[in-house]
Amino acid sequence: MTARVGVITFPGSLDDQDAARAVRRAGAQAVSLWHSQRDLHGVDAVVLPGGFSYGDYLRCGAIARFAPVMAELVPAARAGLPVLGICNGFQILCEAHLLPGALTRNRGLRFVSREVRVRIETAATPWTRDYTAGQELTLVLKSGEGAYVADPATLSALETSGQVLARYVGANPNGSVDAIAGICSGVVAGLMPHPEHAIDSLTGPGEDGLGFFTSAIRALVSG
Repeated sequence: MTARVGVITFPGSLDDQDAARAVRRAGAQAVSLWHSQRDLHGVDAVVLPGGFSYGDYLRCGAIARFAPVMAELVPAARAGLPVLGICNGFQILCEAHLLPGALTRNRGLRFVSREVRVRIETAATPWTRDYTAGQELTLVLKSGEGAYVADPATLSALETSGQVLARYVGANPNGSVDAIAGICSGVVAGLMPHPEHAIDSLTGPGEDGLGFFTSAIRALVSG
């Protein structure tokens, strides 16, 4: 079985091709999904890539949340379709209420673009099973609105339920509460740093990010 992973392109997406490349490198077929089509083409998982969907008007991800493709993705995700939102994709998942909380302007109100260290907090998701809890990775962060925030009750629930996916190690690059770099809810995960930019040494800082994609492929193939 060759897993088929959809990569959604919105107006303003700029990491969709990188995400598709990561999917192929992990051994799956990348399937292009267009924002205006209400069709997921029977894919086994979906990646929402980074970029500036709809120009980041209103709030990042606020308009993309209403794209026709999302009308199909939201119920599919709630029914068990694995979904990974990266950077802008994370923002979209929060706007669509598939993940709790929100992403706000970085501390210092500056765009951050650099390598960061993150620590995997849970390996009990389809997107992190090839890692171990506590494992540290080098990924790439590039965002202006990447500070994760949530109310105290939501933060407490994330902690007690093991839904914090990853945290920044060392300096907190954007002011995310509790240094949260990513969260998850069931098979849906959001991550602010870009794993697709760390899948080989030629184009990024090593291969630390490839595990997010191989994890999903292994989960899909093994069931």
